[in-house]
Amino acid sequence: MSSIVADKPAEGVVRITFDAPETRNAFTFEMYDALMAELNKLREDLDTRVVILTGTGKGFCSGHNLSSKPSADWWPPEWGRGQGGMRASARISAVPQLVRQLPQPVIAAVNGAAAGLGYALALASDICIAAKSAKFVNAFYNSGCGAEMGFSWLLPRAVGIQRAAELLYTGRPVMAEEAERIGLCLRAVDDDKLMDAALEIADGIAMHSPMAVQLTKQTFQMNLETANYQSALRIESRAVFMMQGSEDLAERQASVREKRKPKYKNR
Repeated sequence: MSSIVADKPAEGVVRITFDAPETRNAFTFEMYDALMAELNKLREDLDTRVVILTGTGKGFCSGHNLSSKPSADWWPPEWGRGQGGMRASARISAVPQLVRQLPQPVIAAVNGAAAGLGYALALASDICIAAKSAKFVNAFYNSGCGAEMGFSWLLPRAVGIQRAAELLYTGRPVMAEEAERIGLCLRAVDDDKLMDAALEIADGIAMHSPMAVQLTKQTFQMNLETANYQSALRIESRAVFMMQGSEDLAERQASVREKRKPKYKNR
């Protein structure tokens, strides 16, 4: 049985659950492969509007499972430590990048400890909701220095430069309520309300057409990196132009006039 489980808790929503509770969902090499396969499949799935990431049991993801051994596909036996390590590191680092690059918005529902990879996945998601029992742990120092998987790029964009520097250099854990206060997560909620909170946001996203939301995500991410205001305006105009004339835009406008739920067709 796979330790990556996908289901559909609501229309248009795919929930991916890390299901290895005995290790607080520490990732084996097989889990990396399974998650990457699931994410790549969702890239082309027009019926999926929102993706939720969460974990089984008391942990969201406790990082890398140190007892897991790489297969020859990950690390050919004839390769040395440097070559094999570089290849394995590049493939692992692709996981949060795939999350960030999904066309659909991604909500991390952090149900417990998010350490190492788990911390990076929470940051790579578009929105993070944390249970009050959750905590964010920089476990990267355990394998070298205090940042991997784009962590030093993602963290300051969430909490600001000085706060990110303090968290990176000290490696101290951040509990859920502080995470909400500093912008590391959007909201800290009671543990039994975590999935309801994530689904409520997903429902609000699904009120808009899939193409409009995907273009908005593209625009938002591009404008986080653009150099000036004029470029930002051009990027926004491109997205608006692409939506003009679409049937889904007409359906959105009609649903607002008629005070009903829209029925989009990806057209």
